[in-house]
Amino acid sequence: MFALLLSAAEPEKSVIQIMTFSQQPDWDEPWNARQVRRSTGSGFVIKGNRIMTNAHVVSWAKQIQVRRFQDSRPHIAQVAFVGHDCDIAILTVDDATFFEGLEPLPIGVLPEVRSVVNTIGYPAGGEQISYTSGVVSRIEIINYVQPGNRSLLAVQTDAAINPGNSGGPVIQDGKVVGVAFQGTPGLENTGFFIPPPVIQHFLKDVEDGSYHGFPQAGIRLAPLINPAFRDFLKLTDPTRGARIDTLTSDSAKAFFKEDDVLLEANGYPVAADATILYEGNQVNGGIAFSQAQHGAKVPVKVWRDGKELAIDLPVHVNTKDRLEGNQYAPPRYYVYAGLVFTPLSRDYLATFGQNWSAVAGIGLLYELFYRKNTEPDTARSEPVMLSTLLAHEVNANMEIKGRVLVDSINGKRIDSLADAIGAIESHEGSHHLIEFGERLGFECLDREAADLANEGILKTYGIQSDRQL
Repeated sequence: MFALLLSAAEPEKSVIQIMTFSQQPDWDEPWNARQVRRSTGSGFVIKGNRIMTNAHVVSWAKQIQVRRFQDSRPHIAQVAFVGHDCDIAILTVDDATFFEGLEPLPIGVLPEVRSVVNTIGYPAGGEQISYTSGVVSRIEIINYVQPGNRSLLAVQTDAAINPGNSGGPVIQDGKVVGVAFQGTPGLENTGFFIPPPVIQHFLKDVEDGSYHGFPQAGIRLAPLINPAFRDFLKLTDPTRGARIDTLTSDSAKAFFKEDDVLLEANGYPVAADATILYEGNQVNGGIAFSQAQHGAKVPVKVWRDGKELAIDLPVHVNTKDRLEGNQYAPPRYYVYAGLVFTPLSRDYLATFGQNWSAVAGIGLLYELFYRKNTEPDTARSEPVMLSTLLAHEVNANMEIKGRVLVDSINGKRIDSLADAIGAIESHEGSHHLIEFGERLGFECLDREAADLANEGILKTYGIQSDRQL
């Protein structure tokens, strides 16, 4: 039992060491899993007998163990909520005695630039708790590594944030002003932490028992600096208003027109360089929309045809770009006659190696990241790859061995994995004809021979199911 109630003057007593045993899937062979990996991280107690940490500390966890300050006994924890877009997770512990005597750490406010903060955690290199101090050097919107394709508010500090510190609290005046979460490769004395506005948004989101995420406006802003363009649009204030360059959601298309000028969002005036002044910090204007909860309406003011218009814009979490970011769900696949089909995704491209963006080739990068913006009418909702070929006599004469985009099967355009399955399983002709993207040609399979061989191929390669959807 832990009878002594610890005071907020000793926040380290409420900092938790986390050990995660995780196992990621293999996107090259999506029916398999990689080797179990042990990693460590940090967390801290918040109200409600819960532990806050980073999502990346507990991603793909098979088991999570937590330990109290100066106590070697491990306790089993579970993930209650996880937000991969903001890299925050909440853990619970079934053993209620674990929290006895532990005081939850209160959440503070966004620290000021040049103020001093202290990080507490269990970084690699030792088993004991570690303390470091640093100065807040800047506050801005940055890319979060965990999702890969989301940018949110973050605070930069020169306090050391090393592997193992992740998920630990950043303290100022006895309150949590951040969650340590990432650094920048190649830069010394540079670390980042997740600030209170992001933390509070996450906590508010999960109050209803589920996590939705940070919404987006569905627009892309472009700076509107050119005086001649501003004069053409009849804008009299040279410092205010950024041009709406692209509409990326149905909601935005219903309320905006391209070349509208965004003057104000959620009460924040929008500057000509597409930034807003947020608590004394000049940051990207997107933060005005991500502050809202999923499904809420954000008041905005736009300039259109020489007039100012007021709009209540509904904002929602964007799920259409999920393949462009890191996914934290088992990979989808379909195996037929030794041909392995899987969606084209960021996770799949990562199998090309550390320098995957150069190795994969411009064709695949364009298909996944850019086509929807430049050629929306030809974009596929879920591009499908022939990932690999499991060798068997039925496919032995195929020259294409994998890592190519599937364009059509049996004359049917393939926009998703479901399309690929349907095109094969509904076909009654004598042969399957598969056409590949980037003008890589065709391949052909004898349908009857492929059907007969399928079960044996699965057994040979130890694949329990021909699909995971």
